Amino acid sequence: MRAHDLRRRAFRGPDDLRAMQDLASRLWSPTSRFHPGQLAWSRYYRPVDPAALDDGEAIAVWSEGGVTLGFGWAEAPDWLELQVDPSRPDVAEAVIDWFEEVSDAETQSALVMEGDVTEQALAAAGFEPQPDEPFFTHHTLDLAALPAVPSIPGYRLRPVGPHEARERAAVHAASWSDVGPSKVDEQAYAQLMRTWPYRPDLDWVAVDADGEMVASALVWLDEVNGAGLVEPVGCVPGHRGRGLGGAVTLAALHRLAQVGGTVAQVSPRGDDGYPGPQRLYRSMGFRPRARTVTWSRSLT
Repeated sequence: MRAHDLRRRAFRGPDDLRAMQDLASRLWSPTSRFHPGQLAWSRYYRPVDPAALDDGEAIAVWSEGGVTLGFGWAEAPDWLELQVDPSRPDVAEAVIDWFEEVSDAETQSALVMEGDVTEQALAAAGFEPQPDEPFFTHHTLDLAALPAVPSIPGYRLRPVGPHEARERAAVHAASWSDVGPSKVDEQAYAQLMRTWPYRPDLDWVAVDADGEMVASALVWLDEVNGAGLVEPVGCVPGHRGRGLGGAVTLAALHRLAQVGGTVAQVSPRGDDGYPGPQRLYRSMGFRPRARTVTWSRSLT
């Protein structure tokens, strides 16, 4: 098609999120930036109007002939997430130009996969790689090699029920309380539970003897690729050190294999600043495949 057939539209709500997810599914590999489940979590981990964006946030989608070719997500005025079809590097250039339009930050950064086609467009626009910045590493696990789910005395593992958004949000918030206040509440989790590709049978919790949720693992299945993304996992502070995070993750992954998944992906921090999750996942058999790189530029 001709270059002038490329169209940009501002984010309008769930249909555009689904277009972004469909692009992520079409491009998915162990080394690609996004999984559809990651986009669902990033959009609805906090209570939002499905058709509106937060202050300072902007999203745009590029398409041609009805086919989505890329998107840009300015999560903040200084931070860009993007994905484009690798056959269309011109879309990456358009996304970066758009980011400059919507951003008033003097320093701008973007997070991409190492070696991605978008790096060429970022370099041409004056961005430079920042190898010493924190990064994430994609890990994958062949589900044919899943370890058994360990039994932990005093706890039971089970999937989340359809009316447990409040309890499920609470265990997530408690699990991340030492990092900072969580934005995940009952409203946010109810939104997540209504968003493709969420499945309650892939959302697992560990409950104690009183039936209280104390650990959780959410897996998102992309049926097109048989790929399940683990995002997120947590355990409340008072129950850590007993293997619950690993056990509840393995329980969810065994269910993933039962419903047609063939590979699991998880993307913990890869640098030395936060090594615990990476150690946990590697102990389960996950192996590193690709890493992210932050690119930054100053407009002053």
